[in-house]
Amino acid sequence: MKSNDPRDELAEHIPAMRAFAMSLTRNSATADDMVQDTLVKAWTNIEKFQVGTNLRAWLFTILRNTFYSSRRKLKREVADVDGVFAEGLAEKPAHDGVLQLTDFKQAFTKLTDEQREALILVGAQGFSYEEAADMCGVKVGTIKSRVNRGRSALTEIMGLSDEDAMEITDAATMGVVTTQGTTAF
Repeated sequence: MKSNDPRDELAEHIPAMRAFAMSLTRNSATADDMVQDTLVKAWTNIEKFQVGTNLRAWLFTILRNTFYSSRRKLKREVADVDGVFAEGLAEKPAHDGVLQLTDFKQAFTKLTDEQREALILVGAQGFSYEEAADMCGVKVGTIKSRVNRGRSALTEIMGLSDEDAMEITDAATMGVVTTQGTTAF
């Protein structure tokens, strides 16, 4: 018999939350901390969750709010100006599409936070426009606009056209750059 306690379902959402946190932070340690903070907040505030609604969307909303709260805190901290610390945290992928994936990652970081967030939620995580709009606290048209503008910006930044093929094997990345099963480039 399936339990009605949403706490029993939290663990199954950890991989998706970690992927979303990684896309926001671009740092695995920070992403893991954010997921842990999200789980603690969800666990301690589980009575605020409405059983029968979308637990994953609720968790993503908590994670998103945690991210933006941490960004506000970072504004008061000293930055890694020379980039020495950040350089030591990055490791290049070791698969066939390394160059294109690297280009994609660099282009993706040039998008606004809102565009990246919308592309990850709708494209990589598979949320509907309505769910993403609800999580971000904006109208559906705003999310659609952010996704469209983000994809257009990626096309422009990467200098791609409809004829160019992308050799990206990562399903989440393909979800970000495609529209309704067809490549946006």
